[in-house]
Amino acid sequence: MKIELKPTTSLGEATDVLCVPCFKGESTARLSDLDKELHGMLKTMMKSESFDGSSGQWAVFPILGQAKMKRVALIGLGDKGVFKLDDVRKLTAQLVRRARDVKAKRASILFPSTTMTGRELGSAIAEGALLGAYQFHTYKGKLHEEKKKDLETLVLLNPDAAKRTSMESGIQEGSALARATIFARDLVNTPAMDMTPKQLADAAKQCATRGSGISVKYMDQQVMERMGMRGALAVARGSVHPPVGVHLMYHPKKRAKKKIAIVGKAVTFDSGGLSLKPADGMMTMKIDMAGAATVIGLFQALSLIAPNVEVHGIFLAVENMPSGSAYRPGDVVKAMNGVAIEVLNTDAEGRVTLADALTYAERLKPDAIIDLATLTGACVVALGEDIAGYMGNDRKLLDRLGGAAKEAGEEMWELPLHQPYKELIKSKIGDIKNIGGGKWGGAITAGLFLSHFVGKTPWVHIDIAGPSYVEKETRPDLPYGGTGFGVRTLVRYLQGLG
Repeated sequence: MKIELKPTTSLGEATDVLCVPCFKGESTARLSDLDKELHGMLKTMMKSESFDGSSGQWAVFPILGQAKMKRVALIGLGDKGVFKLDDVRKLTAQLVRRARDVKAKRASILFPSTTMTGRELGSAIAEGALLGAYQFHTYKGKLHEEKKKDLETLVLLNPDAAKRTSMESGIQEGSALARATIFARDLVNTPAMDMTPKQLADAAKQCATRGSGISVKYMDQQVMERMGMRGALAVARGSVHPPVGVHLMYHPKKRAKKKIAIVGKAVTFDSGGLSLKPADGMMTMKIDMAGAATVIGLFQALSLIAPNVEVHGIFLAVENMPSGSAYRPGDVVKAMNGVAIEVLNTDAEGRVTLADALTYAERLKPDAIIDLATLTGACVVALGEDIAGYMGNDRKLLDRLGGAAKEAGEEMWELPLHQPYKELIKSKIGDIKNIGGGKWGGAITAGLFLSHFVGKTPWVHIDIAGPSYVEKETRPDLPYGGTGFGVRTLVRYLQGLG
């Protein structure tokens, strides 16, 4: 989709649908030119549809040859005082999806004046439009008929010349963020048969283009063995696909203000291993590498966003399968930092792989470590499918990430890293065990497990088990499937540092 900015209210250009968002109770003076062009039809339709700008209202009507536009869509924004950036994303996403329903190729949108900066508004519109238009049809066969065509061009009509440059900058930034998120979505949506550890590692290589400032280092099984990554290697033992470690590096052109390590869980398929999941529990387990997909998506955006921060992206890609060589309940494996992990459930494998990935990240001596993982069903029980849980050991880092998530429109809720629960993961034959002592507080005990591998480095763990994948659509910019959750939050966080 092409997104254009025209610094004018000119309504004479041809378009399939002209979208007119209105705040509740807004004066119709802003729309007088349009109403004149439509010979009073606008006011008539507003009255007949009882349209007053209330949030969620839509009134779409055909023009029937009276103007170059084919339809006008009135959209209610609700109260101006509570209208937020995230509402812009949802509004624009809904617009492009409705445009698809009526087979529109070109749409224009005449946004009212707001207190938002041009950059904020342009970025939110671009994000909403591109994310709302997303569909994953790569594997559709001959029975699939594409009946609905995507919107080809979205034109933003903006009469405020002072905001033109900042809006154009925002559109470019929002487009980059959306495309990086879409790249992560595609990785998550790809079936595990085509997203093995090697193929996930190969996807990371696409980020390291000439002039991007990004390089990539691979660690094959032999290298991982020499480095002592016995946790990840144990999880990978049951699969015919060997593990692959990936270290992405972004170096800004100027001297970096901070060094940040981002770690992603990268289990390309999780059967549960010998602690086998039930059939229903395996249906969506291609998504268990969503944390790594977010890392790769982030690096897709970094060269365009260009924060003045040195960024390291790390994941250890494995497949967790049952076989005669699989690791077993009761095994004790030593992680890279020497901590002995008693494995009581092979389906709690993500934290075992992250033990080595976090240790690797900690040895880089970064200013902060952030990990993302589809780690626990307990987090979904606590917060539902729309909200990620996050916890960590540094108040400043937690607050910055929480603020970045709000700016990005990605829902996160802080959970306590309750230290007394460490007793629940103590092992009698090793140092720690990979499951807690009961069925309660599983998201927190998983976080406490991970805390053993970050040393004293400021660290935050984000459990994305719920919002990494959508099966029941609750907002228009999150269609069915992988969401790319975390890409935009991390970009906003890094921008705040540099």
